[in-house]
Amino acid sequence: MSLPVTYVEGFHDVDLVKKMQYVQLGKTDMHVSRLSLGTSAFGSVFRQTDDKESHEVLKVALKSGINYLDCAPWYGHGKAETVLGQALKSIPRQAYYVATKVGRYLPEATKMFDFSAERTMRSVDESLQRLGLEYIDVIQVHDMEFAPSLDVIINETLPALQKCKDMGKVRHIGITGYPLENFRTVLERSTVKIDTILTYCRCAMNDTSLREYYPYLKERGVGILNGSPIGMGLLTHRGPADWHPATQEIREKCAEAARYCQEQNVDISKLAMQFALEQPEPHSTMFSTASLVNLQKNLEVYWNGVTDGERKVMEEVMERFMKPLNNKHWEGVEVAKYWKKIQKASDS
Repeated sequence: MSLPVTYVEGFHDVDLVKKMQYVQLGKTDMHVSRLSLGTSAFGSVFRQTDDKESHEVLKVALKSGINYLDCAPWYGHGKAETVLGQALKSIPRQAYYVATKVGRYLPEATKMFDFSAERTMRSVDESLQRLGLEYIDVIQVHDMEFAPSLDVIINETLPALQKCKDMGKVRHIGITGYPLENFRTVLERSTVKIDTILTYCRCAMNDTSLREYYPYLKERGVGILNGSPIGMGLLTHRGPADWHPATQEIREKCAEAARYCQEQNVDISKLAMQFALEQPEPHSTMFSTASLVNLQKNLEVYWNGVTDGERKVMEEVMERFMKPLNNKHWEGVEVAKYWKKIQKASDS
């Protein structure tokens, strides 16, 4: 098999690179690994992390053939990009594609989102500085459902990103979010060429709604990036954090499924990763970790899949717990909560 253009002799483990599958991301010139690394964990978003271990995770992931990295200013409010930038210093630029985002920034509700053209262009410069790079491969609008209206994304944010592209600061433009119909709306109305979409928790065991959009996205030649195959913690034995926006029904069904897996001595997260990797349409499935142990676990699933026993449990879980959920989701929940906070802040 031929090696990807991101292969660097002397840096990569050639045998592991040969075990990784690479596919063209939409109509871009990038051939990305089917498994990609989200770096939100580098920003200590889920727990306190050791930056040295994050650096090591990055190095091992890249040497193992992963070539697509996703980040954002929002993750750790600049920390994830900074930690990623430090780690990239010792890595050949040819060895990876890096994607980051604009639009979502600080924890306070009134400072969280800004999709204006001016802030967007400034954000690209800040990201380049934190990452220590001369250009970003994919710049994405972060969680566009939080904009006052999608008109802002179409008329301000995307044209500002096009300017950055014209200046050579970014190579491709993408959009991200949780509600799926927004992708169609923006793709139909944007005068700026959109190369990729990234969504999360919509191509997972508990919700496969993204499938309905594959024919449309394929027809548009858009790269499809699938984030959070474990449903932001729903498909884990530990369960989701308190802030998770899923409804009680979704939480309970996923918890029942996790308990059932535990009784069978099977790790539900492993099944969730395998399930996502088996979906042929997303060009890449993304996981985030700052732990070498977890990185290894995810790579093992990619390389070795699941046993016959584990597959049987996966099929039972889908039949008994996931199918009855009928792709239930939490679209609108977080957005409503956000605007309530904004209202409260303007009233006080």
